Amino acid sequence: RGDLVAVAELRKHFADKDLRGRGDNGSPIIVFPEFPAFGEITDKEFHNVLTYLTSVPSLSSTGVGFILVIDRRQDRWAAVKGTLLRIAGSFPGNLQLVLVLRPTTLLQRTLSDILFKFNKDEFKMKVPVIMLSSITELHSYIDRTQLTQELGGTQEYCHEKWISHRTAIEGFALMVKKTAQTLQSFGTELAETELPNEIQATTILLSTHTSKKERMKEDLLVALGQGSRLLESINEPVVRDPDHNMNQDELENLATVQRLLSQLDETERAFDEFWVRHQTKLEQCLQLRHFEHNYREVRALLDQVSEKLATFSEVGISPAHADHIFIELTTYEEKVCVLVRTAALSQEGDELIQKSHYAEDSIQPKCSELRTISETVNNNLRAKKDHLLKARELHHRLERASKWVDDGIYLLASQPVDKCQSHEGAELALQELERYLDNAGENQLTDLSTIWKDYEAVLNQQFRDQVEKVFQKQASMQEMFDKRRVSLKKLAAKQTRPVQPVAPRPEAFIKSPLSSPGQSSHGRTLHSSCSAEPFQTFSGFCALQHVMNELLETERAYVEELLCVLQGYASEMDNPAMSHLIPAPLQNKKEVLFGNMPEIYHFHKRTFLRELEQYTDCPELVGRCFLERMTDLQIYEKYCHNKPRSESLWRQCSDCAFFQECQKKLEHKLGLDSYLLKPVQRITKYQLLLKEMLKYSKGCEGADDLQDALTSIVGILKAVNDSMHLIAITGFEGNLSELGKLLMQGSFSVWTEHKKGHAKVKDLARFKPMQRHLFLHEKALLFCKRREENGEGYEKAPSYSFKQSLNMRAVGITENAKGDNKKFEIWCNSREEVYIVQAPTAEVKTTWVNEIRKVLTTQLEECRGTFMYYESHYESFSITYALAEHLFCFVFCLFCSGWNKASLSLDASGEHDGYSSAEDPLNSDPEDENGKKLCAGKYTVTAEYEIGGAQELSVKSGDVVQLVKEGDDGQWLVRNLNTSKEGWIPAANLINLIGKSKSCQSLTSSEGSGSGNLSTSSSCSETYTSFSDIKP
Repeated sequence: RGDLVAVAELRKHFADKDLRGRGDNGSPIIVFPEFPAFGEITDKEFHNVLTYLTSVPSLSSTGVGFILVIDRRQDRWAAVKGTLLRIAGSFPGNLQLVLVLRPTTLLQRTLSDILFKFNKDEFKMKVPVIMLSSITELHSYIDRTQLTQELGGTQEYCHEKWISHRTAIEGFALMVKKTAQTLQSFGTELAETELPNEIQATTILLSTHTSKKERMKEDLLVALGQGSRLLESINEPVVRDPDHNMNQDELENLATVQRLLSQLDETERAFDEFWVRHQTKLEQCLQLRHFEHNYREVRALLDQVSEKLATFSEVGISPAHADHIFIELTTYEEKVCVLVRTAALSQEGDELIQKSHYAEDSIQPKCSELRTISETVNNNLRAKKDHLLKARELHHRLERASKWVDDGIYLLASQPVDKCQSHEGAELALQELERYLDNAGENQLTDLSTIWKDYEAVLNQQFRDQVEKVFQKQASMQEMFDKRRVSLKKLAAKQTRPVQPVAPRPEAFIKSPLSSPGQSSHGRTLHSSCSAEPFQTFSGFCALQHVMNELLETERAYVEELLCVLQGYASEMDNPAMSHLIPAPLQNKKEVLFGNMPEIYHFHKRTFLRELEQYTDCPELVGRCFLERMTDLQIYEKYCHNKPRSESLWRQCSDCAFFQECQKKLEHKLGLDSYLLKPVQRITKYQLLLKEMLKYSKGCEGADDLQDALTSIVGILKAVNDSMHLIAITGFEGNLSELGKLLMQGSFSVWTEHKKGHAKVKDLARFKPMQRHLFLHEKALLFCKRREENGEGYEKAPSYSFKQSLNMRAVGITENAKGDNKKFEIWCNSREEVYIVQAPTAEVKTTWVNEIRKVLTTQLEECRGTFMYYESHYESFSITYALAEHLFCFVFCLFCSGWNKASLSLDASGEHDGYSSAEDPLNSDPEDENGKKLCAGKYTVTAEYEIGGAQELSVKSGDVVQLVKEGDDGQWLVRNLNTSKEGWIPAANLINLIGKSKSCQSLTSSEGSGSGNLSTSSSCSETYTSFSDIKP
């Protein structure tokens, strides 16, 4: 930077002061041309310029000494003196000679000659100072070729060009210096950088250093470009004129630029070498961090695999179970790729070591450890597979032996007894037994000692018991075969008298007691508790065992599917790597989507499946397992309640990338919605399997348990179904839970009638009924309108708009109405409100009437019990206030429900025979006032009638008749209850015979057991007999 300042001062104040040529001995020549303002230049500026000019030549040239040429021809002696004094005091280099062209005017030349002699000692110069009078004298000291034209020389010189070159050279030199310093500083920074311990930090550091390095390289390229352009500028005269000879200054400039370029190249080369080393170290550090990270992951996975393999310690309790465990282990082996990953990571470590990684001492032990653990896990896996294969082999041997024994027992049981009485029949039966024994082959078990020796590794106590039972079963069968063969041989050898061998009963084949559910009895086939014939028993047991196998296999598959859904979908919703794929509506909605599926999975995995497997060999007793776990199975109600919400959320987000990615990872062909339906399908499947088991278990020990289990499962399904309908009710302001247990629900056609005052008004006189969905609770009956919703799946489930509710304490029923066996009446408030309900079928009607009867009867019994309590505890009429209040409520309730004077008896007996009184019009049918419509029932005749012919039927006034049924031709089959005769009477004649008489069917059937319409009110209920207008 100081050189550039000096050049700038040279350009500004010393326009003609420069280096021009060389002396004979190569001394640099500095010319001080005429400059009028020389005295105005400060000492500092003068010193800077001289210092710069003396530093331009090479060291060898400056060592010889400088020749100064001071041109003062047009100046005065004072200027000559001042210049010499300043040079003597400020010149920084070696001087060889000072040549002064003195003033040319006569006066000044004379003064110069005189005064120079007197003042010579003042200059204090150690070199000669020669005063020259002309240029010719100058040429005697310096060759003309080294002088410019103004000094009579021939050298071509451009001061501006010289200044330009020097400025460029000094600028380039400064750039080279700064570049070298920057590279050195960056190199120091790189060398002092500590290597990070994390992958991300190492990656960032490598990226940062690489970016800085690229910027450094760009600065180097800029400097090299500038130096190349400067070199071209210096060489321009030679390029333009090949014969051009450079002067010494140009040659030195050329050498300076070349030297700077060489320094720059060397600096760049050294920096590149250092960067390669540093970059390699950073890359190796990053490789090491990746290796260490992968090592930790693989190490954890290997530990997990070891722990998982430790869980495969079971040998199974049946062939299917052993196959399932083996398939599970094989599937796990296929899914777990940690061994392959371990081998790849070990290979990666070896490659790093081969490439002379600086952390070889750290990598080598990890690679060795990975190989050791991987080999241990691999050996453990092979050992587990061999162990399970051995267990499977023994299980299948036991299965084949058991089947061979079963077939042998069946063969004994199925041989026709009558045909064995003859010689030929006995021979054939004997040959059949011999062939069966000869073809035993591998099906027959060898001695136990061989089995204990061959399968010692897999035999636990349970497995040993299983082997012993099958072996005992085989020995029993062979003993029976031996006895049968002896008998048949006797029959074949001699037929002295008829012999009737008895086919052995299967229950006698095994004398050992039934095994408990907790102990597997693999070989057991027939049970002493069954009373069927041998063939039926054996075939039934085979079918039962088949259903049991299906139950276990589907249960295991069900558990695996639930686990797959929970791990492949539910767990992934908490995986940060998958969070970006989850849409906003699905965020934090795992419990809505999956409901209590985790609870269901844990129950089946940890409890239910294990308990079911204990009944593998006694399937007829599996009903006990269901009964013991029936309370736990009610968790399905909660899942089904949540299913509509889950279905709605699924439909909203089913096309999102999250579900697609999870399905892709699991390699499922079906979407998540199919698996969310599995719990609903499973609880339904239990019902079907239990039905099948019950069909083949009749007469067996566990048949009652199976029936109870089936009933309970159906109850759960009904409860789930009912609750699904209940939660769809809208518009009900009360609390549904306060209405008691939901007993029944279904859709009906409903007509309504209302009585206002003494008039009876049909509700809109409608012929078309209202479609209502009825919900019968213990305390209320709800009328709702069914509304179908748009959508698919659970979104298409109906909803119910609440319309009306009836308190069951104020309800009465009439079993038959309007002559239609599918209709019945529900009424309240002394028949001011009557609801005629038509069921889809007569069976549905009967079921509903019976259920309502149970509710009303229960309330009646509760009321009667309350009254009997007070009657027994308070014998006198001096009763307490509480009793009086309770009895008042009781009587008031009875009156509110439509009781009259004739019906206050607490026991409505059959003395009224089920008829109604004309004094009480509550049961009259509003439609009969407009047009009489007959219905089946009992009536009192008010006129006489007689039929002639074969079907003679005579009735007279006062007779009691029963309308049995209506024919297709408009006639009714009528039975005279007084004479027990029947006959057909036209409907028109019947209307005249019975007049306004109407049959009132009550809580019982049309035969009339004497119980009238039943009503309940408040906390008590009682039957009553209401009398119609039929004349006695």
